[in-house]
Amino acid sequence: MASLGATEGGTPQGLGPGAAATSFPSVNPVPGPGEAEEDDAEEPAEIHLCVLWNLGHLGIAYYDTSDSIIHFMPDAPDHENLKLLQRVLDEINPQSVVTSAKQDENMTRFLGKLASQQQREPKRPEIIFLPNVDFGLEISKQRLLSGNYTFIPDSMTTTEKIIFLSSIIPFDCLLTVRALGGLLKFLGRRRIGVELEDYNVSIPILGFKKFVLTHLVSIDRDTYSVLQIFKSESHPSVYKVASGLKEGLSLFGILNRCRCKWGEKLLRLWFTRPTCDLEELNSRLDVIQFFLLPQNLDMAQMLHRLLGHIKNVPLILKRMKLSHTKVSDWQVLYKTVYSALGLRDACRSLPQSIPLFRDIAQEFSDDLHHITSLIGKVVDFEGSLAANHFTVLPTIDPEIDEKKRRLVGLPSFLTEVAWKELESLDSRIPSCSVIYIPLIGFLLSIPRLPSMVEASDFEIEGLDFMFLSEEKLHYRSARTKELDALLGDLHCDIRDRETLLMYQLQCQVLVRAAVLTRVLDLASRLDVLLALASAARDYGYSRPRYSPQLLGVRIQNGRHPLMELCAQTFVPNSAECGGDKGRVKVITGPNSSGKSIYLKQQVAKAVNNATEQSLVLIDEFGKGTNTVDGLALLAAVLRHWLSLGPTCPHVFVATNFLSLIQLQLLPQGPLVQYLTMETCEDGNDLVFFYRVCEGVANASHASHTAAQARVPDKLISRGKEVSDLIRGGKPIKPIKDLLKERQMENCQTLVDKFLKLDLEDPNLDLEIFMSQEVLPAATTIL
Repeated sequence: MASLGATEGGTPQGLGPGAAATSFPSVNPVPGPGEAEEDDAEEPAEIHLCVLWNLGHLGIAYYDTSDSIIHFMPDAPDHENLKLLQRVLDEINPQSVVTSAKQDENMTRFLGKLASQQQREPKRPEIIFLPNVDFGLEISKQRLLSGNYTFIPDSMTTTEKIIFLSSIIPFDCLLTVRALGGLLKFLGRRRIGVELEDYNVSIPILGFKKFVLTHLVSIDRDTYSVLQIFKSESHPSVYKVASGLKEGLSLFGILNRCRCKWGEKLLRLWFTRPTCDLEELNSRLDVIQFFLLPQNLDMAQMLHRLLGHIKNVPLILKRMKLSHTKVSDWQVLYKTVYSALGLRDACRSLPQSIPLFRDIAQEFSDDLHHITSLIGKVVDFEGSLAANHFTVLPTIDPEIDEKKRRLVGLPSFLTEVAWKELESLDSRIPSCSVIYIPLIGFLLSIPRLPSMVEASDFEIEGLDFMFLSEEKLHYRSARTKELDALLGDLHCDIRDRETLLMYQLQCQVLVRAAVLTRVLDLASRLDVLLALASAARDYGYSRPRYSPQLLGVRIQNGRHPLMELCAQTFVPNSAECGGDKGRVKVITGPNSSGKSIYLKQQVAKAVNNATEQSLVLIDEFGKGTNTVDGLALLAAVLRHWLSLGPTCPHVFVATNFLSLIQLQLLPQGPLVQYLTMETCEDGNDLVFFYRVCEGVANASHASHTAAQARVPDKLISRGKEVSDLIRGGKPIKPIKDLLKERQMENCQTLVDKFLKLDLEDPNLDLEIFMSQEVLPAATTIL
């Protein structure tokens, strides 16, 4: 009986009569359920920064592996203490800092201090010195102009390429150009992103972006933590242990309703780089206000659904650049671009007076249509998933179609060949099959007979023995050689042809990488503003109003966004600072009356960096140290700011140091205003209204707070007694009854230990017992 066999991965396997199959090793595995989303997961980003400082100016550039983009900051002035550079390092947290081995004394001192902190948390970057020649101006320009950039069409001439790059890179900023050149040198030397690739594979660079730190509000790490703007917690899922942390109860956490990862990334960036550019702020607020209108709710929900399909385009473009594209990448890219077109069509129906809508309507160009059309017409998604590799749709390539038609008719044809081969074989051979192995060709496969013991027994006249596998002998015959000549290596030919088409398709996409990058920028911006609009709608937030003049801060019925979600009742409070309301607010009141919720702390950096535009919040500063020292420090800090007069920052300070006011440690004047938390005594109870009013608290009411916390009455009474003794300058004596009670307890414990002793125990050592148990207990009793 004749049967057709097939192979998988090069190992012959028999199939039943009439069955046929051909296969080849898989190159691009197909993701299982949920794996496509995993591909979209953000890879751990590495940021490598290059910096030069000369004559009071900085040149900075850095490469971000998460989007394969080089970011640069045009030449910017910086003080000798390099505050601007420190700010950049704090915000982007690079893995390495590259600079010239020839440095100014100030930079040398700065880098030395930075290197000395490498073992601290947060971990400081690795400092890398390159020869000064690597930062030469002319060689840096040459590196920039000769780079292999996928976003520049191959059709551009050298002159056109120079003009194009000149429109992106500020070649008149000499330090920045040198920093960019040094960064390219470092990336090439370290092989960042392509460490395991062939050395001819270049570093993927998908674009250049300018970043600036002007018009930004300076916020240090402590403030982010204390104000709970961010709060990281351990992830409860065992499957998330590797990733480590999740966002806890924080301002970022309750506002993050973004549908795409790049929207979430942008929201975090806005939080870490808050702008004070009024035009930019009002532009964002215009979008939020538009989506807060009831008639626009359906549009907001539709746009949010489309944004859920905007995936990690930079990762896909990077894989294309390295020829590592997966089947899932084509699916994700197609959905992303298709959804981007949906966003464009929707935004064209929205008011074009809002810049974001206008930008999406105009900049989501017809290149997107071209990309979706190409992918939709070329990629056979169903066939690709079934075959575990990229396949094309019919009618795309006649040569591929012809070879696939041959493969379709191949099983029945091979069955006929197997029958003819069986007729010419020894009658002892019961069956045979003709199989195909990629890169080897067609072979005749017959079962091993019991008489075939030695290798010499495998020889059959007219057949060339090839190998033995799974009790099957494989031979070349005249007919299989004819098949090789007639059909050739169909599988490999088809794969090679489809790979070529995939490469051509990749090139068409990479040429249009710029529009895809812009899609990500604008879509993530829309995603963030829709998320903020959703939160504003649910929590009842109102639009702030900004003034270009330094008029101060005015808040009506302000609420703590986190506390109001946790507390059963929450009382809003107003705040006004500046003008005739003063700039320094001293807030007193009982513990637990709401002072800390009204504001939050930090101080040393505030003293050194606060300006007339700064808002400083101080909560119970000095209470962790000696009372006199803490009071003196607080008074000194406030007097320092008050001495600045009109340039005094806006300061809110909550304190229980009533002596600050009673001893008149602060100068009197219009800059200072005293506030307190409104309370009312009802017999022995103290009622909190959690409302701020003008005035000064006459006591901290610690005993009332302790009683509310269910501290025993005996301890509260003793606390009052000790407090009165301290105020009167009298000595504090221990309570005799309490002392006697403790002595009796200690005696009883010692007696119990004696009674439990087993004096007949051979392991008992009385000397050890006396030294470890009796003597310490006796000392305590005495």
